[in-house]
Amino acid sequence: MIRSTPQQATLAQTSATTAVLATVRSDHQTLCLAVPSSQSVRQALDTTDLRVRAACGGLGSCGACLIQTVSGDFNPPTLAEHQKLLPEDLANGMRLACQLRPRTNCELYLEHPAPHSEWKSLDASQLYQASANAAIADHVYGVAVDLGTTHIRLSLWNRQSGRRIASRYSINPQVACGADVLTRLDAERLGNQETIPIGQQARSAIINGVRDILSRDMGEITPILTDMGKVLIVGNTAMLSLLCGNHDDSLYQPENWQLPITCQPNDSHAWQQAWRMPHADIEIAQPLAGFIGSDLLADLLATDITEQTQPTLLADFGTNTEIALWDGRELLVTSVPGGPAFEGVGMRNGLSAETGAICKVSRLGETFQLQTLGDAPVRGFCASGFIDAIALLVETKQLKPSGRFSQPQPETGYLLQADKRKSAIFASDIDIFQRAKASTAAAMSQLLCLANLTINDLNTLWICGSFGQHLDLNSAYRVGLLPPVTANRVRLLPNASLAGCEKLLLNPASQSQLHNIVERAKVINLGGVFAYENRFIDNLRLQPMPITECD
Repeated sequence: MIRSTPQQATLAQTSATTAVLATVRSDHQTLCLAVPSSQSVRQALDTTDLRVRAACGGLGSCGACLIQTVSGDFNPPTLAEHQKLLPEDLANGMRLACQLRPRTNCELYLEHPAPHSEWKSLDASQLYQASANAAIADHVYGVAVDLGTTHIRLSLWNRQSGRRIASRYSINPQVACGADVLTRLDAERLGNQETIPIGQQARSAIINGVRDILSRDMGEITPILTDMGKVLIVGNTAMLSLLCGNHDDSLYQPENWQLPITCQPNDSHAWQQAWRMPHADIEIAQPLAGFIGSDLLADLLATDITEQTQPTLLADFGTNTEIALWDGRELLVTSVPGGPAFEGVGMRNGLSAETGAICKVSRLGETFQLQTLGDAPVRGFCASGFIDAIALLVETKQLKPSGRFSQPQPETGYLLQADKRKSAIFASDIDIFQRAKASTAAAMSQLLCLANLTINDLNTLWICGSFGQHLDLNSAYRVGLLPPVTANRVRLLPNASLAGCEKLLLNPASQSQLHNIVERAKVINLGGVFAYENRFIDNLRLQPMPITECD
């Protein structure tokens, strides 16, 4: 089971109330971050751009993560610190970041940060919790990978002990070839011999993420790679197709959108050699059909919704948004183009969920208050911040429900804060968002009608994908992105696909569960449902989702 299920939102609130604020300075950067009581300073920094040097996975045995306390109250030095640090160092405030836990707001100085890395740590509380498997005697290590359009998430496991060594996420380097899946498919098909194949970019990124874990959390690389027993990869169909080097036009043909599409490595042996994993079983979890990938199947495994008796709706937001409705007996699944709107890219000032992205917007009197990830200077909007802004602009009547501004805007766009150019919102951005949210809301509504259900029949609404990590539900309701269900029925699981992939990697019983999910699934191509077009039009306006009658 996923430890945070089903109280993830509550856990997040509890974590926030028990965190302290740490100001960490280096010679070139100052960072303010919340450090939960359950984390060390090293663990908190590993989620940011400012990381400590490390090679032992937080055991304190390497002594590399030196940091100086400037002010604040902390836990007493541990045995590992007494073994690694001189008494005069401890007296001068030197500590090991992996052993250091602030008790109050504090200030720290990091003299020698780790070299910059694109990889950051994930919150393991939202991932799978495994058990030991004594049957695994050889090649005990395994890797779970969620290959997303915008991000790659992965985790390294000791499959024998059931211990997650570490997890990481980073930007998928394929974004340079296009923000959406169709653009990337075109880029692969039309690419020239001088460019690095798109699939190779993703394969290189995966092994780089594994190596980042090994260098920081194990202190060694080659022996672990040699003892790698399994690599399991889930993802949307287009990303898996590109990863495997498939060059056919299957995904361009509408007749294939309800049929299984095979994604297999074009040369498994070559992958093993490139990754230095001679014994690894490299497996691609197969998509369900068309644009419904194994990432959605992993979501369903992570949330266990097909094990429930009550109706449940699940949406995994992204450039390709996948939606599943379980009515207690049958599983209806579909996908719709979200475009770049839900990933924060493709819009004028759009960002993925990264440092400097506006993740929340509120109002204090007549002033917009902006919160950015990492409390860094404003660099643009991620999806949650953009949705907050749109909801507030509609509420204050500066934006009409039609999506048009009440007053003409200059070429510089509507600035939420006059001195922050990257806080500008443009009419074209709003149009992109309206289309994405209309296609998603209409798909949810259509699946409910096909199952003869209403919004009130839903016992649970699952929101998966990084999109939901900072989402304000009230904002999403007000602009009509989500059906108006009570907050206690909503569950947020940002890393559901990776959690499901981990379950598939480590739990032998999950293969049978996956087979049952596939057997019960009915794929719906909304392009062939006449009523869907009308629902799309009904949901274009920036207002709560309309309660439409089923045909």
